[in-house]
Amino acid sequence: MPKTLADIKRSMDLHLGKRLVLKANGGRKKTVERAGILRETYHSVFVIELDQDEHAFERVSYSYADILTEAVEITVYEEEEAEALVIR
Repeated sequence: MPKTLADIKRSMDLHLGKRLVLKANGGRKKTVERAGILRETYHSVFVIELDQDEHAFERVSYSYADILTEAVEITVYEEEEAEALVIR
């Protein structure tokens, strides 16, 4: 489990272009789950291009601090494998 923002960013950089599922705290005891592809990573944030048939938005972005504080959980699906890598 990554312990610093830099470790989280490096981990996300390794998964650019891969399919993932994001679970985020939606407030008031709600959890938001979104599926898409990790498109870009920047110094402080990463961008996920969402599946258009499931979501009204094209893209969402979150900060690496969201992962560090466990407000967001990312599950990366390796190409056509049943196994998943969870980044918390």
